[in-house]
Amino acid sequence: MSQDRLIVLKHAATGEVYWTSKNKKLVTRKIELKKYSKKLRKHVIFKEAKK
Repeated sequence: MSQDRLIVLKHAATGEVYWTSKNKKLVTRKIELKKYSKKLRKHVIFKEAKK
């Protein structure tokens, strides 16, 4: 996976982080994905944050 395409998905309440990639040519907005939170033990929305 190319390092310049990596983005950080962060949950605001817990501070948990997921790393993923996106196609910056096609997707210009900040992405929000529903991922599993280990601390909360349920699926929550993770939002794109700065590296």
